[in-house]
This record gives sequence, structure tokens and C-alpha cells, in this order.
Amino acid sequence: MRKEYDFDKMKGRKNPYAKHLKKQVTIRIGVDIIEHFKKLAEETGVPYQNLINLYLRDCVQSNRKLSLNWTP
Repeated sequence: MRKEYDFDKMKGRKNPYAKHLKKQVTIRIGVDIIEHFKKLAEETGVPYQNLINLYLRDCVQSNRKLSLNWTP
């Protein structure tokens, strides 16, 4: 194995499996929620869409349920 590699000559390519990992959807999210995640994005350097996805993934993995209490 070489000690150093020259990556400048390599050509980048897209992940052929990426389209199978995520699906684009349209969803209505409150402006305040988007602003919250955009603020977090500025602090962390992670795009806000990714932060929303990470939060939702955490909810799924921890089997978190939403408590809905509708009052008339």
C-alpha cells in the first residue's frame, strides 16, 4: 500500500443507490419549525433538511409516539 495517494486525478461519481435510500415528498411544516431547524443548521453546519430527517429517524428508532389530546 502506498504512503500517499493522489486523489486529484480521481473523478467523482454519484452514489447509484442514493435514490433508493431517500424519497422526495412534499410536506407542510410550520414556519416556526423550519426556522428552529434552520437555526440549528447554522450552529451545526448540517443542512436543515438533514436535521429534520435525523430527528424523524430518531423518533422512529426510539418508537416515540405523539400524544394527541384534542379538546372541543
